[in-house]
Amino acid sequence: MVTTLSDHDASCIFHMNDVTEPALSQQQYPTHAQRLQVRQVTYQAVGINSYELVSPEGKDLPAFTAGAHIDFYFRDGSVRQYSLCNDPKERHRYLIAVLRESESRGGSEGLHDRVHVQRTVCIGEVRNNFPLNPNAKHHLLLAGGIGVTPMMSMIAEIQANGESFSMHYCSKSPEHMAFRPELEELVVAGKVILHHDGGDPSQGLDIEALLATQENGVHVYYCGPPGFMRAVKRATKHWVDGTIHAEHFSSIASPKAQQTAEERKAVGDGGVGIGFQVVLASSGASYFVANDKSIAEVLKENGVHVETSCKSGLCGTCKTRYLEGEVEHHDLIMDADEQANYRQLAKRRNARLRQQQRRSTQSRDQLLLRRQSDATRHILRALGIARPWPPWTALVGATSGAPSSWSWTIWWRP
Repeated sequence: MVTTLSDHDASCIFHMNDVTEPALSQQQYPTHAQRLQVRQVTYQAVGINSYELVSPEGKDLPAFTAGAHIDFYFRDGSVRQYSLCNDPKERHRYLIAVLRESESRGGSEGLHDRVHVQRTVCIGEVRNNFPLNPNAKHHLLLAGGIGVTPMMSMIAEIQANGESFSMHYCSKSPEHMAFRPELEELVVAGKVILHHDGGDPSQGLDIEALLATQENGVHVYYCGPPGFMRAVKRATKHWVDGTIHAEHFSSIASPKAQQTAEERKAVGDGGVGIGFQVVLASSGASYFVANDKSIAEVLKENGVHVETSCKSGLCGTCKTRYLEGEVEHHDLIMDADEQANYRQLAKRRNARLRQQQRRSTQSRDQLLLRRQSDATRHILRALGIARPWPPWTALVGATSGAPSSWSWTIWWRP
């Protein structure tokens, strides 16, 4: 399977981001990063701290809109995304809240253990993949646990605009609720409804019943842990397209989890795995992308820099245009229209791109393809797969150009 990328030409298969990402060392941060100072750390709830970040010189910070997040850079080169919780009208500070998660990738523990008052931290530019829709007649906010963080800035902006809203806030107990003082008046007014399930979601909010019908002009916004997100997604399948908005904390299955059982058996637990090829249209360079790597990782290893951030399909930094191919998307922010033209390069094992065969293929080329398929059978048998298909199908792809210059890659798909 072969596809083509371009690092500068929008008319080619992929249009790469022009901005390169500097190498991050133990002591180095990106040159575009802002250096802010931690002015205050506040205990919000069980396992949740909030962090107020300000300019050391007292300057205004770049403006943001409700639902936005920032990139938070760590000394080891890792990057995490945290939603901004404060009123967007506030230019003197950013406020984030972080849940300590021992089974996460380590970012939350690093903040809780090492980030203290007066500490200097580095953050990236503000991005917003979760904005309020200005055409909504009513904003329905659904927060699960730490998913309340983007809702706080949304509430501030909605109230400032005099718009209608309500929020359902789900947590294990009152002690696990962040921003309780800020939400108290809204709870009394009936604008915020609290749901405590004691750790058993079945005893909390009846999401299916709440979302069974959609009133005209209602938009729903939801953020929370994976189970909560899946429940809301199922319950809104019948809602009008464009009225459902979500912000995810983490990406979906890991590369190994995304493999089929047959693939895992074939490559073994420590194997590189089955992958595909990509070609830069501008240079003609071709690169093999193994199952355990992303396109961005492979390009960077070969000196082609791609700007990345979360590497989980959450922030959109590596969103890249493509013009043809069959793409399997696993990002969590692009809608169907965007996915028809873009994909994200930093997410591993999330694309299977199959080049469509050109109509002008001559009989000689067809003969060569059949010969290559015969060779594929021999290779599969040598690997111990006695009967390649069924159940296996081997697809053989070729780059454009003369047959002598074709580059071949075997791609198995059950």
